[in-house]
Amino acid sequence: MKSVAKRVVLFLLLNAAVILTVSLLLSFFDIRPYLTGVGMDYQSLLIFCLIWGFAGALISLAMSRLMAKWMMGVEVIDPDTTQPLERQLLATVRQLVKRAGLPKMPEVGVYESDEVNAFATGPSRSRALVAVSSGLLRRMDWTEIEGVLGHEVSHIANGDMVTMTLLQGVVNAFVMFFARVLAYAVTSMTRQRDSDSRPSFLYNILVFAFEIVFMILGAIVVATYSRAREYRADEGGARLAGKQAMIQALTRLQAVVKIEDPRAQHTSFQAFKISNPGGMLRLFSTHPPLEDRIARLEGRSS
Repeated sequence: MKSVAKRVVLFLLLNAAVILTVSLLLSFFDIRPYLTGVGMDYQSLLIFCLIWGFAGALISLAMSRLMAKWMMGVEVIDPDTTQPLERQLLATVRQLVKRAGLPKMPEVGVYESDEVNAFATGPSRSRALVAVSSGLLRRMDWTEIEGVLGHEVSHIANGDMVTMTLLQGVVNAFVMFFARVLAYAVTSMTRQRDSDSRPSFLYNILVFAFEIVFMILGAIVVATYSRAREYRADEGGARLAGKQAMIQALTRLQAVVKIEDPRAQHTSFQAFKISNPGGMLRLFSTHPPLEDRIARLEGRSS
């Protein structure tokens, strides 16, 4: 119950922050209603969609470390810890961070989960968090753990959290923009022009329908780009921790891939392992199949 309460509070705070930010930005840019008695104001519509499209994504990114700690129950390791395993985790991440040339040591934490997984999150390369599951620590040897940590540090070094957030913001904005433009075009053909600038019921229904279609297409674009970033993070992990460590980590995942924790599927978290559906659903998968990732590292065609 306590965990659920935390998620509800975080959800409400996030939505309040989005609404307040959007309201302030719309007021600052003096954005008036984009549907007028003489037609659609496309400039106002575009700015409106860009503000709404980016606001949620950027605020979510800014709060990503807090969200990870609340949603996943991540316990950040004290830099002065005396626990041997925690000290080894910190020392390994510190070494990988130095090899990657990052400006600052990220926070390192552990969360309770049977899933063998890890993720990196944070709004910038100097304000990041690397978290590993207790299941990963129990089921992997240290060479494999180092490969996983190398993958996550590579995500931070590549700026993947920021890049994916910006891409999602662009997709959100264009989904909203084109849905409204098409809905207006269709409704304009079905009624005579008048001075009433209020959106019709048909217009609102069409906006909703077009947004669903464009969101599906946008999700495919985001997922395709995400899979490319995962291949790049694997390559980075191989450079930082060693190719064999990276291959061993991915091979271990094949044996435990069915153990999943839905909390780790948040878009702000660059997770090491996410299950890969088959068939057409693979178009929406943010991670490539494990066998393809291993084949890439081994120099075989995937």
